[in-house]
Amino acid sequence: MMEHMPMTQVVVRPAVAGDAHAMAESFAAVAEERDGIATEPPVNIEERTALFASSADGSFVAVADGRIVGLIHVEVSRHGFGEFGMLVDRDWRGQGVGSALVQAAIGWARGQGLHKLCLEVFAHNAAGIALYRKSGFVEEGRRVNQYRRASGELWDSIIMGLAL
Repeated sequence: MMEHMPMTQVVVRPAVAGDAHAMAESFAAVAEERDGIATEPPVNIEERTALFASSADGSFVAVADGRIVGLIHVEVSRHGFGEFGMLVDRDWRGQGVGSALVQAAIGWARGQGLHKLCLEVFAHNAAGIALYRKSGFVEEGRRVNQYRRASGELWDSIIMGLAL
């Protein structure tokens, strides 16, 4: 998959409010292609931009050639733990971008004194599950038939957590 791409350095850095629109566009593009998942309703770029702009603290972006190729967005709950969502551009998967983003989020969460990080991952996403397990996350539960593909098929997800 990477044969056609030049070797470019990826830099992981904290997100800033100015990244919000590009983050929202990346999120929407991945949501549309994400294994044919039917988003209901479709991602609203303006709302997602406002969310990312208002909560840039705790979020990180992976940048290559001046564009965002991955992001991790941590939302801190009032209970002292962080929930995150991560995406990596299709052409950059398997290149260590996801691992670097997860490690950045873990470091940030520890620095904030959070006691736990958690996420939800599709049960069929073996690569994602392996990445999270390698980072110390453990399965805490499943959600059955929570996500509908465009084809109508329902998918399960796994809840994973990491005590900090």
